[in-house]
Amino acid sequence: KIRFYISPTFAMFIPKANRVAVYSYLFREGVMVVKKDTINMKHPDIEGASNLEIMNIAKSLNSKEYIRTTFSWQHTYCYLTDEGIAYLREYLALPESVVPATHKKTVTSRPQDEGDGGDRKFGGEGG
Repeated sequence: KIRFYISPTFAMFIPKANRVAVYSYLFREGVMVVKKDTINMKHPDIEGASNLEIMNIAKSLNSKEYIRTTFSWQHTYCYLTDEGIAYLREYLALPESVVPATHKKTVTSRPQDEGDGGDRKFGGEGG
């Protein structure tokens, strides 16, 4: 019988198209969730790259401090850091005007205060 031993420090070849797909998704969203499942060949949000490839890309980005990770309930939650934004912007050749969804400023519209506030009284003694 022939047995194969995989060293714990093995290098995995990841095709550039898959790496670009993962980097593009991470930059577009600003966050990424990866289930700890090495057998599953598909990621629900990223086309082309296997779950194992995405896990290894996340591990690499985390070691370079381009992402911050949190692990809970067999899922790794990856959050892009400012250094990671700069790295991915350079790697993907994106302009400065493009920012991840988590860094976009949102304009919230609040309803204006209508009327005198009803029966609620502000100030004075309570009771």
